[in-house]
Amino acid sequence: MLNNIGRQELQVTLQQLEQAIYNHEQWAKDLTRSIICRLTFDNRDMADDAHRQCRFGQWYYGTPPQALREHPAFVAIETEHRRLHQLGAQLLLAATNEALGSPKDYDSFTNSADRLHLEIYSLKQELEELLNNRDALTGAENRIGMLIRLREQRELVKRDVQKCSIVIMDLDHFKVVNDTYGHPVGDQVLVAWVSYIKQHLRAYDRIYRYGGEEFLLSFPSTNLQTVSDIIERIRNGLTAIDIGADETKSIMVTASFGITMLDQSVSVEESIKRADIALYAAKKAGRNRGCVWDPTMIPGQSGGDVL
Repeated sequence: MLNNIGRQELQVTLQQLEQAIYNHEQWAKDLTRSIICRLTFDNRDMADDAHRQCRFGQWYYGTPPQALREHPAFVAIETEHRRLHQLGAQLLLAATNEALGSPKDYDSFTNSADRLHLEIYSLKQELEELLNNRDALTGAENRIGMLIRLREQRELVKRDVQKCSIVIMDLDHFKVVNDTYGHPVGDQVLVAWVSYIKQHLRAYDRIYRYGGEEFLLSFPSTNLQTVSDIIERIRNGLTAIDIGADETKSIMVTASFGITMLDQSVSVEESIKRADIALYAAKKAGRNRGCVWDPTMIPGQSGGDVL
């Protein structure tokens, strides 16, 4: 789900989260000070919806992208955040009645604060890792974590938990686009293509920028027929994307795909090599198509099943 958040939106979300965290930590300090020193407190802290009125709550229920709202870690924050405010209100009520809060109530409040802190910072760390592993131009994941994730998938394949398909995609004649229209237009093409592909992937599929105009896609829980159908739909959709080079010209770019299964009997690198061989076969067969690797393929020669 989080992979559907664009890089720029992810950066903004992280900045907003960091500000919301700071605001809530200040709220907790002010609340504790008011209770201990018997100071005048904000009446909103006694309201039933105090968790919505605080500045963290205003962010939480306001601006986060939908993909983040659906994330389990984000959902878990709501329960603990509401509980923390309820416990804070109990301590304020005791202070208002000039009574001492019980150690049990105070311990419940601090324990809740610790749990909320853990939930929030775990989410923050996940967002930071996601941002750091993104290609700055396209928003696809970069190669830093690619092999780690693919090796994890291979372990699941070895244990017969699931199958996994991988695909290498390469834009056809992309050098011509850069030479003809300039690299800024070429960058627009890459951004538009990755944006389209991400919109048509499942939540647990991945797209990595493998190098230049090459991308590697992974599809857990798919067999060759399923992934071939997915790639064909993506390929047809991509050919319909029209990139405006300027006010008078538009360009359309196609892509070729090499498809294989993540094989438990060989290394991840060898499976990637197989996908690359199938990609070369697709290009030799005329480009703008997908090709499935098979053992009869020889590197540098065409062959295999063309979609």
